[in-house]
Amino acid sequence: MARSTESGLPIRPVYGPENLAGWDPADRLGTPGSFPFTRGIHPTMYTGRPWTMRQYAGFGTAAESNARYRQLIEHGGHGLSVAFDLPTQMGHDSDAPLASGEVGKVGVAVDSVEDMRELFAGIPLGEVSTSMTINAPAAVLLLLYQLVAEEQGVPGDRLTGTVQNDVLKEYIARGTYIFPPKPSLRLTADIFAYCRTELPRWNTISVSGYHMAEAGASPAQEVAFTLADAVEYVRTAVAAGMAVDDFAPRISFFFVARTTLLEEVAKFRAARRIWARIMRDEFGAHDPKSQMLRFHTQTAGVQLTAQQPEVNLARVTVQALAAVLGGTQSLHTNSFDEALALPSDKAARLALRTQQVLAYETDVPATVDPFAGSYVVESLTDELEFAALELMDEVEGRGGAVAAIEQGFQKAEIERNAYRVAQETERGERVVVGVNRFRLDEEEHYEPLRVDPAIETRQRERLARLRAERDGTAVAAALDVLRDAARDPSRNVLPPLKEALRARATVGEVCGALRDVWGSHTPAEAL
Repeated sequence: MARSTESGLPIRPVYGPENLAGWDPADRLGTPGSFPFTRGIHPTMYTGRPWTMRQYAGFGTAAESNARYRQLIEHGGHGLSVAFDLPTQMGHDSDAPLASGEVGKVGVAVDSVEDMRELFAGIPLGEVSTSMTINAPAAVLLLLYQLVAEEQGVPGDRLTGTVQNDVLKEYIARGTYIFPPKPSLRLTADIFAYCRTELPRWNTISVSGYHMAEAGASPAQEVAFTLADAVEYVRTAVAAGMAVDDFAPRISFFFVARTTLLEEVAKFRAARRIWARIMRDEFGAHDPKSQMLRFHTQTAGVQLTAQQPEVNLARVTVQALAAVLGGTQSLHTNSFDEALALPSDKAARLALRTQQVLAYETDVPATVDPFAGSYVVESLTDELEFAALELMDEVEGRGGAVAAIEQGFQKAEIERNAYRVAQETERGERVVVGVNRFRLDEEEHYEPLRVDPAIETRQRERLARLRAERDGTAVAAALDVLRDAARDPSRNVLPPLKEALRARATVGEVCGALRDVWGSHTPAEAL
């Protein structure tokens, strides 16, 4: 559909140097939708349809999260994004001693197929796209989702979504790992192979720079360490015998969007260009979809403040605009009250409305890559590309991402940058509105959403009923088959894992069976 400005002037779908006086035909940026994808992975980008508005939610019980998902869909959300609680992320059941006090706090508690069934009750899984922020036990949660879809009569080839499945960044920045790096990489490769035949439309990994950024990584570090991890995953899959063009089109990425709008736009453009060249030149990928860096963006939670929380609405708007101008494929906008507690219903709705204003009230989606040709953005794109490549070379020089992780390189670099930023903020050189400038003498009272501590008791009771009602002998036999598969590097562990979950084994039990064979990861500084 043709768009025009408020003055009635036409807006072209794509602008380039040919629209300017003195056009130089040697345009090294390429065109949108073509290699090296600096200007976007699709020729039309948002002129055809807006990005996916995927709001991240999950808290308490499966039933409570289900209610929030239904609200988001009713208010115009395009996709679901599931937050799991810490015990689930660490492969522990809600009744495990280590889970005490954490059940349902930062995400939804999912212990078994019964919880997953309740989480998506009344939501047609063949019609929604679901992203799951889960890493070490990614295969477990993905298979639970598939089992629930099968109960709904939805075949695997109709399911769409993403499982984060990026455990390497857990060793760098986040800490929710279970197994050592090598078996974790094997599990990632098994997911790639399984989804190729069973879930062909599913994005098998979302390589995440977001959590590194939240830990303090600079934009250049975020790009470099994320892409270095992605290279490691590709190498692992190729070494396992997979052809790069068979799995690379299902790789996606997850980045942050900060308030520094110009640098963020340049960051996304540089990341696309670097990845396209890596996939073509290092791995020989011929399919253009293998060369495309597709990414989800979340606005920067670490930049939200508890002081004057309404100001976060302005921050999130700027951050969301940076993501859109940078060409994101999907976007989550944080709620203004997240620095205080879990988002309230009103705050979550306002976060979604922020995206809808950008999509339907501004002229930003009317043209592809609006900042192309900007002197500052093109220069920043080049400089960020160079800085990221230097860091990637440093990782390679240390033996690759896993070896550099074991040496503590990425973690140390991120911590050094975080300390620099903290010092600048403390000295007032970096302004944070409401924190070190423009403060109020007295903050307004705000009543946050709180998770009922009784949730933990109810989850324990559900688990007790599950274990009493299921066939314990069948579960034990299925777990033994899973252990046998884990011991054999030539076998894919997902089929026996699925059967154990079908028999109503819990998340903690299947992860425990894999721990029995693979062990648990202990960070170097803890040795």
